[in-house]
Amino acid sequence: MSTTDTPAVTTRQLWNHRGVRALLLGNGLLYSAVALQAAALGKQAYDISGRAADLGWIGLCEFIPAALLVLVTGTVADRFDRKKVALIAISGEVLTSVALLVYSLSDPTKVWPLFFIAVAYGVARAFMAPATRTMPPMLAPVGGLPKLIALYSATWTGATIIGPALSGLLYAIAPWVAYLASSSLMLVGLLFMSRIRFERAPEPVDLSEKPTFRSAIEGLLFIRRTPILFAAISLDLFAVLFGGAVALLPAIAEDRLGVGDVAYGFLRAAPGIGAAAMALVLAARPLQRQTGRVLLAVVAVFGAATVVLGLTQTYVVAFVALVVLAAADMVSVYIRSSLVPLVTPDEKRGRVMAVENVFIGASNELGAFESGLVGQAIGTPATVVGGGLATIAIVAIWWFAFPALRHVDRLDELGH
Repeated sequence: MSTTDTPAVTTRQLWNHRGVRALLLGNGLLYSAVALQAAALGKQAYDISGRAADLGWIGLCEFIPAALLVLVTGTVADRFDRKKVALIAISGEVLTSVALLVYSLSDPTKVWPLFFIAVAYGVARAFMAPATRTMPPMLAPVGGLPKLIALYSATWTGATIIGPALSGLLYAIAPWVAYLASSSLMLVGLLFMSRIRFERAPEPVDLSEKPTFRSAIEGLLFIRRTPILFAAISLDLFAVLFGGAVALLPAIAEDRLGVGDVAYGFLRAAPGIGAAAMALVLAARPLQRQTGRVLLAVVAVFGAATVVLGLTQTYVVAFVALVVLAAADMVSVYIRSSLVPLVTPDEKRGRVMAVENVFIGASNELGAFESGLVGQAIGTPATVVGGGLATIAIVAIWWFAFPALRHVDRLDELGH
């Protein structure tokens, strides 16, 4: 469908849809809670042990469930009611937040219980991600998906400002106060998500037909045989894997910048500021042309800003570098989040989203693991700078290796 055939949808018209409101408000609260909890968890782990490697182990604990369950979570999202799957998974996240609250009240001196709680959270998120991320195409009115994707992205980027900023302030009072806030926000977000009503439902699935291994891996196979999708997802995979500097912020704040809990919280919120500002720009003026080249360029900017973060010992410069790298990443997220549903049939969307969640969303945690262990071995500055340079090198390789991605012009030309 061309742009001239697609009716324009305003932000107000989108907001008037009950399901859209419930999705945006529910996810805004949930992401705020998750960002708050993640910032507090990293700070508490580093406060207990003083080891950058423990930041990495937490990341690995959150990553492993998504990787091991990838063939299950996507199939569940495609075969069962996605709303019910999401609500059950979010309930699991609430329980993990309560577990952190209870443990923090025990005046903890060991970091290993946090690893087990992180695994439980990873299981819940592994089921939630493909179920919730397949919802926008089922909620958006005709012609409204790109704008809804931008607003959906804006809610979680705004949450990454609010959550970490609150985390620093509340953690300075006591860690358990931060976890009480995160569990409360998750619970309210769950209530909003329960009010979602879909504009259109996916094609009904014959539940009497037993799932096969071939069906389970269809998401992976579809990505592999779709060059543009494979190139975009693998590009972000390696960028996130090597550029996982945010995971080291507790060490950067304390050892490189010499700041306390509150300043750390605002530093952790800096990426949200950059991402939210860019999301608002994209919502007002979506990308029109040369989308593939823009994607490659912004990933290179992400890498360059990561290098600056690793070199600086000045709080303001570090803050600005985080804003810039997150703004660049937001453009990448917007392009990929629009591209995936446009080229993926609805009946395969849950499985494709589950694979993408492992490659992109959960690889944040794998990147944190890599950064934590390397940071422990060679130092935080060298780890961050090296990761940024590796990201720039990946962009150069992808420019020549995947011409199909480089030549993508308009996103709406990719629809079925």
